[in-house]
Amino acid sequence: MAQQRNIKKVVLAYSGGLDTSVILKWLQVNYGCEVITMTADVGQEDDLNGVDEKALRTGATKAYIEDLREEFAKDFIFPMLRSGALYEGRYLLGTSVARPLITKRLVEIARAEGADALAHGATGKGNDQVRFELSAAALAPDLRVIAPWREWDLMSRTALNFFAEQHNIPISSGAKHYSMDRNMLHCSFEGGELEDPWEEPLEASHIMAVPFEKAPDEAEYVTITFEHGDPVAVNGEALSPAQIMVKLNELGRKHGIGRVDMVENRFVGIKSRGVYETPGGTIIYVAHKDLEGITMERETMHIRDMMMPSYAGAIYNGFWYSPEREAMQAFIDKSQERVSGTVRLKLYKGNAWPVGRESKNTLYCADLATFEECATYDHKDAAGFIKLNSLRIRGYRKDLIK
Repeated sequence: MAQQRNIKKVVLAYSGGLDTSVILKWLQVNYGCEVITMTADVGQEDDLNGVDEKALRTGATKAYIEDLREEFAKDFIFPMLRSGALYEGRYLLGTSVARPLITKRLVEIARAEGADALAHGATGKGNDQVRFELSAAALAPDLRVIAPWREWDLMSRTALNFFAEQHNIPISSGAKHYSMDRNMLHCSFEGGELEDPWEEPLEASHIMAVPFEKAPDEAEYVTITFEHGDPVAVNGEALSPAQIMVKLNELGRKHGIGRVDMVENRFVGIKSRGVYETPGGTIIYVAHKDLEGITMERETMHIRDMMMPSYAGAIYNGFWYSPEREAMQAFIDKSQERVSGTVRLKLYKGNAWPVGRESKNTLYCADLATFEECATYDHKDAAGFIKLNSLRIRGYRKDLIK
């Protein structure tokens, strides 16, 4: 209780939904503190009109709505996509990469407002509590972080609704079928039938990508132009980072691209089944990987690929602001200096196939690669190459020769 009395002002990550609305009031009741809310627009396409008014009616002294879309795309999504990161070989880290940005803005507001604590609505079973709090520890170790789900006794939807009714907090009439998180990179779905790993996801789990069966029967082509590993234009039109995400999400949605259904390993030790939709991010990932094929030096690529699981794990587990992620990012960004050019992709029924690529930095030499007669390559040279590379193998295996 002494700790509660020491908290004077809290900045709360606030969506306007039931959970964070209850948290807002619960903080006031249990901590007797001033609460300021921050609602982040990271491209989730929710109608945020009125969210600030609702926060103020529920008792907040100030309510921020922050447009973070361009910063999210430029400083978080694009650096991650430059790495080719996939968590456990499949997940494009859509939720994971948004949390450090949201926490960064919470801290900035806390500093400006003289707050002494942050608060979030992540539960005690998931990864997000770790991501928020590790980011806060890196950016503002002096600020306390309050996680109501680890403190209160409101452990059911019924209990939350009862608390809301007691304190005149408006309750949405429609119950959600899934636990969802959406931003401009992806939409995630958990719960419902997905809790049984054998059950096929319902059509309700399609928001950012149509079902394959409803995708057009005609393929569509798109070109993406990159500079130093970042997409800068779609079909020859220069766009901002956020505009590129919006444009490619539209194309990806139309063709049902970017859906993943997987059971993953949460950092806290629980296996969890989720469905992820990442339409635009998947198109960028495929195009970027293909462009690296003609622009990236072999050994540099192989070292980056060995690094990728560690880099992806750092983001998934909440270590965006860690020294190891920053060091890996420096190597990744150096490796991307030559990754400029254009890739042409064919979009059809959930797939994005690269069908053409060009770059002023290409390392591809048609004269060397051709099956026709080549003046710059002597086939006889390969014999010496093979002989030298076989020396250690011959020496290691000679004891097996009888």
